[in-house]
Amino acid sequence: MLSTLRLFTLGLSRYLVILGSVYYLVETAITTLIENTIIVRGGILNRRQFMKASMIGGGAAMGVGGGTFLLIEEVDKSELTITAALEKLESLPLTELTSSGQWNVSQIFMHCAQSIEYSMSQFPQHKSSFFKNTIGKLAFSAFSSKGKMTHSLSEPIPGAPLLTANTDVNVALNRLKQSFIDFDNFQGPIAPHFAYGKLTKQEFVQAHVMHLNNHLQEISS
Repeated sequence: MLSTLRLFTLGLSRYLVILGSVYYLVETAITTLIENTIIVRGGILNRRQFMKASMIGGGAAMGVGGGTFLLIEEVDKSELTITAALEKLESLPLTELTSSGQWNVSQIFMHCAQSIEYSMSQFPQHKSSFFKNTIGKLAFSAFSSKGKMTHSLSEPIPGAPLLTANTDVNVALNRLKQSFIDFDNFQGPIAPHFAYGKLTKQEFVQAHVMHLNNHLQEISS
């Protein structure tokens, strides 16, 4: 009887050790994902940015939801059209524009154009399918419902060519406007987004215009 009890105790101990190891690995993987690759408020945030967002939101939420979701101020979604975006770009006084961010005005325009162009061809690099079907999908749903995104404004598209700082602003702006026009007329298959996954053409219109609007917050005259 005592021998049987010892064997049972030994087996239980080994089971608990294995269970604890599995729990640790899963917990570590989830924590790493949250800390290093969280998409919040429309973009990919690093750990410092995520912690800052959490503090602003009262630490009430992680990822897309709860307090963090509430940080996204809702706007008029009827303005998320290609026509509205082109009108906004046409109204910019090019000779007076300055950028408050890491990229200059022409780099911002080219970055936005890249995203639109890739949606008609193929994004160079993608997040994992798991990422796109979970965090990415939740993120897009969150800021699509609010009509606004907030993301890292110096984060390049993964795998995209470097944005040269000496491109003429008129050239960059014309490229951006033409990319919007081309997308409006595009009849081919829409490429999945590198982080949000498969989107309809109308969802991509929203994404592109929200993306532009967010970057325009760094541009002033």
